[in-house]
Amino acid sequence: QVQLVESGGGLVQAGGSLRLSCAASGRTSPSYAMGWFRQAPGKEREFVARITVWDGNTYYADSVKGRFTLARDNAKNALHLQMNSLKPEDTAVYYCASTIRGSLATREGEYDYWGQGTQVTVSS
Repeated sequence: QVQLVESGGGLVQAGGSLRLSCAASGRTSPSYAMGWFRQAPGKEREFVARITVWDGNTYYADSVKGRFTLARDNAKNALHLQMNSLKPEDTAVYYCASTIRGSLATREGEYDYWGQGTQVTVSS
């Protein structure tokens, strides 16, 4: 079983930056991809970004492309999401997830393991 723990959320002014981290433990090596989703109050969980574990290929939602960047820390078995130029619409609980399935991995249903989430609030 895979355990995922997110950290790094907080309150930031619009235009600022935050760096989210996801620490993974357990059976992480068979994972095909790890990604980030977010969910605002009253909204469905939506895809943010993902990275394939083997080759580091990244894919971003159009809403965050050019502002958010994924990075792996293989030594610590961690995944980071650098978020720059934050906007109020980025406000949400951000979740780290892992999937063992080989796919584009942009849909919630494609992921097998989830963290508890970390709150990101962007003020205007």
